[in-house]
Amino acid sequence: MSRLMLLLLAVLLPWLALEAHAETPAGGYSFGIGPVQSAVELAKRWTPVMQYLSEKSGVPLQFKTAKDIPTFQQQMRDGIYDFAYINPYLYLENHRVSGYDAFAREKGGKLVGVLVVKKDGPIQDAMQLQGQAVAFPTAGALAATWLPLGMLKDKGVHVTPRYVNSMESVYRSVAKGLFPAGGGELRTLGTIDPDVKNQLRVLWTSDGLPPFTFVAHPRVPRAALARVQKAFEEMGQDPQGQALLKANNFKGIEAATDADYNAMRKLNIRPVEAR
Repeated sequence: MSRLMLLLLAVLLPWLALEAHAETPAGGYSFGIGPVQSAVELAKRWTPVMQYLSEKSGVPLQFKTAKDIPTFQQQMRDGIYDFAYINPYLYLENHRVSGYDAFAREKGGKLVGVLVVKKDGPIQDAMQLQGQAVAFPTAGALAATWLPLGMLKDKGVHVTPRYVNSMESVYRSVAKGLFPAGGGELRTLGTIDPDVKNQLRVLWTSDGLPPFTFVAHPRVPRAALARVQKAFEEMGQDPQGQALLKANNFKGIEAATDADYNAMRKLNIRPVEAR
């Protein structure tokens, strides 16, 4: 090997090692999960997933959430999270604003909004909600707020939205009889405490939209992203991964691309008040 080549290697190898080390943030890459449930419940469900993916991919991931959905949505716009799991409308916005790219989604999944009522309560038809206060997680929730409010508006049913910060709070409030009905999302409904779920009845379900998507910020190195994507896709191939999928009401995880959400772009969904 020439003396020049040896000299170049002596200079470049320490620099390349430093770059590789600098790519991984202190504490690992942040993985944002929207606060659709309490932080304690989310941590119980998602921290084991982060630990599993970290071990399988060799990419350290750290579960993160926010105090409420509006804060989480603003953090997404600000590009706070390295990875995140978000609804398709929020994805389209943050792909444009912050550069997030879809890389995985639930296999065969759909985003379905629901309107729930107390199982033994008197509400049998959405028309009975006329003039009543109805619980919703937040004004910016696609499946849990926009879709049911849109349905009610189309039926000529006027309700007063009451925002209670999370879907879990919606379900618990309706189960306690604090509201006659509440907006939610079908997959999340399947993950709540059975004691709460068993007190509820689904009054209405929306048509299916493209599912929530796992996204990565452009700053995440491609090699790290590829390893995380592979680990997600292989979760259904071993008992531990299968158990984690089941705990979060997933059938499986498959690769996704930005083009998979073109159908969502064509729908041109907007908040109810903007229609």
